[in-house]
Amino acid sequence: MSRSRGRRGELPPSQETIEKLEKMVDACNFYEAQQMYKSLSARYAASEKHAEALDILQSGALIQLKHGQITCGAELAVLFVETLVKGKYSYNEETLGSLYMMLTLFNLDRVRKMYEGFPNIPIPEHLDDDDDMQKLSEALVAAKVRVEGCLSFLRAAIKWSSEFGAPKTGSPQLHNMLAEYLYSESPEVDMTKVSSHFVRGNDPEKFASVLVNFMGKCYPGEDDMAIARAVMLYLSQGNLRDANNLMDELNKQLEHKQLELPDSDLIQFIKYLLQALERDSFPLFKILRQKYKTSIDRESLFDGLLDEIAEKFYGIRRSGLPDIFGDLLRVSIAISG
Repeated sequence: MSRSRGRRGELPPSQETIEKLEKMVDACNFYEAQQMYKSLSARYAASEKHAEALDILQSGALIQLKHGQITCGAELAVLFVETLVKGKYSYNEETLGSLYMMLTLFNLDRVRKMYEGFPNIPIPEHLDDDDDMQKLSEALVAAKVRVEGCLSFLRAAIKWSSEFGAPKTGSPQLHNMLAEYLYSESPEVDMTKVSSHFVRGNDPEKFASVLVNFMGKCYPGEDDMAIARAVMLYLSQGNLRDANNLMDELNKQLEHKQLELPDSDLIQFIKYLLQALERDSFPLFKILRQKYKTSIDRESLFDGLLDEIAEKFYGIRRSGLPDIFGDLLRVSIAISG
């Protein structure tokens, strides 16, 4: 009797569970399947079978997203990350050649696959009548749901990575993904949020291409501010290399399109600022802040970032100054989308 109950209590192989649940989703029983994904993956995890729970959750997230069930897919994607945490799965990109490293890359690859599963649906651009306005309204609501779902997943993944082997600010690759998704899918793009994640990433070339694209569709006066903000965010982290790389890549991509950087005092300031930091000249830095104060005052964030740049490069800090970039990143991760 007890043996029979024990056998009944045993969990089947995860692939058997996956195939059963996928059939439920393919039959459009989305809600029932969702509850099963959650309850069964929890049972596997409670039995210390975290690898099997991860397989089930990844499969569930991908097939729900494939069927357009964004909320369900996002919920399972977040549960996937929570299971990484419960199973203490590490993120470590430095331990090359070891099984530990391969497992880490496998985890990151699975996160990336679920990220890629979130659909990209264009917003209607040409509106002629009430029906078009209705379609636009529906598309905006769908976009908001999509963005919120994906961001909740990527925020959880960044937090996991920061606690299990990635830099304390989170995986650069995950920040790249979040920045790209914010830019391409948000109904109303916030370039400050986009930039704060690209700066925590490791792809200035991609960041430059986003800025070039933004320059082609933003309002007058927003292009030079977006470029200046991006450069100063890098510099506020002491990252002169990527600030220069970003400017070089911008020039290269604009030249390829037979375009140029905006002709403004703010862009002139950024060029001189980079030169001053290359020369390690604090007197020149101070002169530039005074000379271009009007341009700097166009955005309230700039003055605080320049204070942080002065601390990073010259060791000069005004007492009581907050960590502007750290606060910006925390807010961005908390309320993105």
